Amino acid sequence: MKYKIIFLLILGLDALNLIFQTSQISISYRESLILYGDISLLQIIIKSSMYIFGHNDFSLRLPMIFIHLSSVILLFSISKHYIKEFGNRLWLVFIFVLLPGVLSSALVVDEAGLIIFGLLLFIWLYLNNLKKLYYLLLVSFVFLDNSYIYLFLALSMYGIHNKNRNFFIFNMIAFFISILLFGVDAHGSPKGHFLDSLALYAAIFSPIVFVYMVFVLYRRHLDNKRDVVWFISTTGFIVSVILSFRQNIQIEHFAPYLIVALPIAAQSFISSYRVRLKEFRKTYRMMFQVSLALLLLNTIVVIFNKELYKVLDRPKIHFVYKFHIAKELAQSLKDDGISCINTNYKMQNRLYFYGVTKCDKYKLSKIKNNPNNIKNVTISYRNRPIYNIYVTKINK
Repeated sequence: MKYKIIFLLILGLDALNLIFQTSQISISYRESLILYGDISLLQIIIKSSMYIFGHNDFSLRLPMIFIHLSSVILLFSISKHYIKEFGNRLWLVFIFVLLPGVLSSALVVDEAGLIIFGLLLFIWLYLNNLKKLYYLLLVSFVFLDNSYIYLFLALSMYGIHNKNRNFFIFNMIAFFISILLFGVDAHGSPKGHFLDSLALYAAIFSPIVFVYMVFVLYRRHLDNKRDVVWFISTTGFIVSVILSFRQNIQIEHFAPYLIVALPIAAQSFISSYRVRLKEFRKTYRMMFQVSLALLLLNTIVVIFNKELYKVLDRPKIHFVYKFHIAKELAQSLKDDGISCINTNYKMQNRLYFYGVTKCDKYKLSKIKNNPNNIKNVTISYRNRPIYNIYVTKINK
């Protein structure tokens, strides 16, 4: 009972943090492209939320928060197949919600959160031997998103490993159908994106966690402990590394594959810790403590990210800058009765979400001494101006 209360507490605090973060950020340009661009499953989900809960930031991010919390529950359930002790499973969940990449996927409207949920749902169904349901899920993945192509590839190899001919054939067919429907973006010549991709992985997991997870995948290969989760994570990671030699990969399509390896990483860590005598466990304790401290520090920085503007010389280098400004700018314009304006295409898309449409009556300009300027808008966070623009009336 005590552990269940702790689990619900972790889930509740996670949800409260995400709701708080929702109130602090605006829609980004990339999110606006998903919302107003080509139709997709994610767009349908977001627009359905906005239809039910109204046109606001909360309804925009509510589906991502709900999907994330569902992923937490799935991970907790999956972990019982790898970790016996309830307390250690809680530590796994706690680490999961603290990971920078997971926190980002829980808020940002992109495919990452949906892919994490999809992979965890398949793993949960597979480990619980719900055969009809996981086959049905795989069929739906064929038509939903090209990111699941690598799942089919992984499961094909797992079918060979398990000598399961039907499972292999099914996933190979799904793999080729997905390629026909979506294609695979593998273009260009070597451009040195390999190190960039590793740096992104390190940022998503934190350096220590990332290195350890790659080590665990390698170690389990040597020890011949390759289960379905190992094949999924290893395939996704290796494909991303290979592609990174030729192009700048979309990390949000690949990081989820490594994230779902957390249960086997935790299992390996606990096993390695326990087989050692107490006097030789110090290194493992230190590694865990340092990793946890870094993850907690990252979460604190995210929660209080606007404080960083006080020490940054250039606001644009702030890691959340692209999620700031638009909401406050739109409100300032509407306070002066300006409901339409002309500006650069990125800000135009963002302002549209907040009810400021495009027109030729006004425009946003950085030219200070224009006689047609009617308003100066300055956006400040923590008493630090980070954005300054002029509203110019266009005379025809």
